[in-house]
Amino acid sequence: MLLRRITLRQLALFETAARLLSYSRTAAEMHVTQPAVSMQMRQLERIAGLLLLEQVGKKLFLTEAGAEFAVCTRAVLDQLRAADEALNLRKGLHAGTITLAAVSTAKYFAPQLLAAFCRRYPAVKVKLVVNNREAIVRHLRDNDVDLVIMGQPPREFHLSANVFAPHPIAMIASPSHPFAGRKRLSLADLATENFLVRESGSGTRSSMERFFKRNRIPLRASAEMSSNETIKQAVMAGMGIAFLSLHTMGLELKTKRLVVLPVKGLPELRHWYIVHRAEKRLSPVASAFHSFLIEDGEAIVQAAVGAE
Repeated sequence: MLLRRITLRQLALFETAARLLSYSRTAAEMHVTQPAVSMQMRQLERIAGLLLLEQVGKKLFLTEAGAEFAVCTRAVLDQLRAADEALNLRKGLHAGTITLAAVSTAKYFAPQLLAAFCRRYPAVKVKLVVNNREAIVRHLRDNDVDLVIMGQPPREFHLSANVFAPHPIAMIASPSHPFAGRKRLSLADLATENFLVRESGSGTRSSMERFFKRNRIPLRASAEMSSNETIKQAVMAGMGIAFLSLHTMGLELKTKRLVVLPVKGLPELRHWYIVHRAEKRLSPVASAFHSFLIEDGEAIVQAAVGAE
């Protein structure tokens, strides 16, 4: 039987190599030498009777069989980790590790959420991955994180998605912009404005495009930028206006370096979700964080972003 011949160490090394696609980075993360990783992977492939990882030049790739085996390996290791944490909880130890992924806009409050959770469970270790929506959806596809914090969940997977906080999105401008002194703006007023937009794959970009399409407003994108911080700086410099989450600019609004434009229909109220694959069995620690977010997440988010 295949599993009787494979060691847990080999599974852990393979899962890391499949995730990082680098023997050197795998060796560093697993605290072993690179030759040791290569040797263990060759032994694993001999046991499996199939090529799992393929080196092409300096790049490492998963074969089709390797990609399938990686999914199974993650499931096995997740189950073992859950069993270990369940036993720890039986012994009264709220220990374990949680791997959380969050879209980039959530970085303005995710650390506060984790800090509050870790104060409640001080023995818990946390791993946080922050990226744009496209990359976060890949984590959901690969099922390589415990939970995801994001806006609108994707529809291509069977997911468990629960709302834990409101998420307002508005139109912002420099205080020196001609619209800044207006008490009311119609959607038609925006038609000739230059907009600063996030990159394709960003959740903020997708929300903006849906808003403009729904209201039949032409979108004149004068510049594309890969971060909310860069867009805010560009708006302050007078390059244009932007459609951004109010959760990204508490400080700028307080110091009056940016203003919210009084556009009809805005702010648009969306929501933050805590998401995981529906078939995923959450570990005790992940389940505790999920419950914590549903119960206390909204208040912590509001405090973190300076909402009234």
